[in-house]
Amino acid sequence: MRAVIDRIEGELAVLLMGDEGRIRVNFPLSLLPEGSKESDVLSIAIERDPQTTQQAKERVSGLMEKLKKKNEGKTGIIRDQ
Repeated sequence: MRAVIDRIEGELAVLLMGDEGRIRVNFPLSLLPEGSKESDVLSIAIERDPQTTQQAKERVSGLMEKLKKKNEGKTGIIRDQ
């Protein structure tokens, strides 16, 4: 995918993306290659990472199980005695 740096506004670069540059994205200037300036054309690649996604799902699932075990028998209801 290609993007053109339309302008730089403070710490943000406004990128024009898509076939006709109709998609505007505000992007942190600090994440662009050093020396990037207005009118530069950038090549951008976005890829899925199935392995890391699966690891994250497993981690969250494990945390949810811990919470369920910790809260077993607890209703969250406070009763006057």
